[in-house]
Amino acid sequence: MGYWLVKSEPSAYSWDDLVRDGRTDWTGVRNYQARNNLKSMKKGDLLLYYHSNVGLAVVGTARVVKESYQDPTTDDDRWVAVDIEPVKPLKNPVTLADIKKEKKLQDIALVRQGRLSVVPVTKDEYDAILKMSAG
Repeated sequence: MGYWLVKSEPSAYSWDDLVRDGRTDWTGVRNYQARNNLKSMKKGDLLLYYHSNVGLAVVGTARVVKESYQDPTTDDDRWVAVDIEPVKPLKNPVTLADIKKEKKLQDIALVRQGRLSVVPVTKDEYDAILKMSAG
């Protein structure tokens, strides 16, 4: 099983939007490295859902329900999308500031590759963020 972090600006598509919709296609990724991460996702992989720009926090967990396919928002076949569904909100959002303070997360891609909208995380990083959320 893989673990990932996906980012979205709450004003564009928030955690609450995903919960309301029950499922969405993760489209519009136009960075090659992020696209390659989408291509690597497998059905059942788990995601941390991060609010970027406003909030700057992991707010929920989600799951991949459909593996990569042609992004329907473009005719350019270089770009792909995946479908995701919400799993559950975090008890307490885990902020970027808190992540940067946590020694176990010093190498997390969210910090190292902050501009990417889709990054892999390790199981240990995933678990550490869930533990931080629990308080």
